[in-house]
Amino acid sequence: MAETTIDAVPASVRPAAADRPPGYWTTVVRRLRRDPVTLFCLTVLTLIVLAAVFAPLVAPHDPYKTSMLRRLAPIGTAGHLLGTDELGRDLLTRLIYGGRISLFMSFTPVVLAFLIGGALGMTAGFVGGWVNMAIMRTTDVFYAFPSILLAIAISGAMGAGLVNGLISLTLIFIPPLTRIAESVTTQVRALPFVEAARASGASTFAIIRVHVMSNVVGPVLVYASSLLSVAIVVASGLSFLGLGVSPPEADWGLMLNTLRQSIYVAPWNAALPGAVIFVTCMCFNLLSDGLRQALDIQR
Repeated sequence: MAETTIDAVPASVRPAAADRPPGYWTTVVRRLRRDPVTLFCLTVLTLIVLAAVFAPLVAPHDPYKTSMLRRLAPIGTAGHLLGTDELGRDLLTRLIYGGRISLFMSFTPVVLAFLIGGALGMTAGFVGGWVNMAIMRTTDVFYAFPSILLAIAISGAMGAGLVNGLISLTLIFIPPLTRIAESVTTQVRALPFVEAARASGASTFAIIRVHVMSNVVGPVLVYASSLLSVAIVVASGLSFLGLGVSPPEADWGLMLNTLRQSIYVAPWNAALPGAVIFVTCMCFNLLSDGLRQALDIQR
């Protein structure tokens, strides 16, 4: 019997492209577009990130220029939309520049922990045995201490500074991401298509890259996105305690520390850095929830 090819099938019988089911990521994007809360949070975060990146272009004043004659000017003062701080520096400018360090202190540790923890978790879950035991028992040691106290202890032992703060935040985020990646990898490793790929002679690297990684990245990415808000709070807390960046650098947590002494004189000015931290963290949390719901699709 002659083999029938696709070209020999009449066009009227072939399935139309519009009738084909959409791909997984296409469905994810469509679900994100239909979620107004997620889109709103994404827009707000995009504006905050763009303002921080292009701070020299959008900031109205020099973030380090002081004026003792204009210190603690109220919100709405001419030339100072959000008022001034205890040294007469423009608060709007300081908040924009402060987003640079605060966002950098949140994104960088989470990205590093995502890469390191994801790799460790997939290795532990796929290899199993004594490798799993060594990796997971080591990460369990970090769970003996609360994350914030551990970050304070590490930063206090290493000394204040931006680099030491990044290291401490990265170390506290690696264990939870490792555990998530290990749990998902262990489940994926036992699925039939992985066994079929192994029986067909596929290499271990090919199985991890094609079958395991594609199913593990989604859950780990969603959990990592939820850590961004935690990273901002912890990084701001370190700066508030004097374990982060040093004055006169602009940082949301450091601004809270310097303005707290003026809370009875200019309460609205002192509350602005905290309000920015709150809005940013809420947007990250809601964006993470929307991303989780969009990715929760049965393939």
